[in-house]
Amino acid sequence: MSFLFGNRSSKTFKPKKNIPEGSHQYELLKHAEATLGSGNLRMAVMLPDGEDLNEWVAVNTVDFFNQINMLYGTITDFCTEESCPVMSAGPKYEYHWADGTNIKKPIKCSAPKYIDYLMTWVQDQLDDETLFPSKIGVPFKRNFMSVAKTILKRLFRVYAHIYHQHFDSVMQLQEEAHLNTSFKHFIFFVQEFNLIERKELVPLQDLIEKLTTKDR
Repeated sequence: MSFLFGNRSSKTFKPKKNIPEGSHQYELLKHAEATLGSGNLRMAVMLPDGEDLNEWVAVNTVDFFNQINMLYGTITDFCTEESCPVMSAGPKYEYHWADGTNIKKPIKCSAPKYIDYLMTWVQDQLDDETLFPSKIGVPFKRNFMSVAKTILKRLFRVYAHIYHQHFDSVMQLQEEAHLNTSFKHFIFFVQEFNLIERKELVPLQDLIEKLTTKDR
């Protein structure tokens, strides 16, 4: 949640996506922040009583976008065409970009380019009122959950790249507690609702086990 970043520079990679104050989604976000503050992440990710699952996933997806946006924003000086000529998560995992519309055939590109494509694409989805309706009573499209799953699968890759390629920089900046808390929250959320296939999480499997075993 955004409160994790309370007193720090607000440098973000892309503009922050705001949820309109006074909306039901804003209330849900406040509820999530309050339960997160209790420190019990397993409880914090659960669907609140009487709430709509699509809306809960939507609010949290926007929040994870903002968190990753801020985390990546702190290390952009270290993630360059020279340092990261391919988008990878360790030596075994390399990601090629395609969005199905502008770039149909996957292309190999540097990590900063890939993450720029990825975050721009996510932003476009979040800004689409037909996909992420912000007004009360506007229904979610039937394909909402599959779009949300794709967004979360892709956002995971930014965490994976930061952990594998830039963790030294994160430690130098004393950001590791923020990164770990954000990622743990993300993992608990996607596990709670089965939003990312297990095979996609393999690049950070050891870390996931370490972060989640204590809370079983």
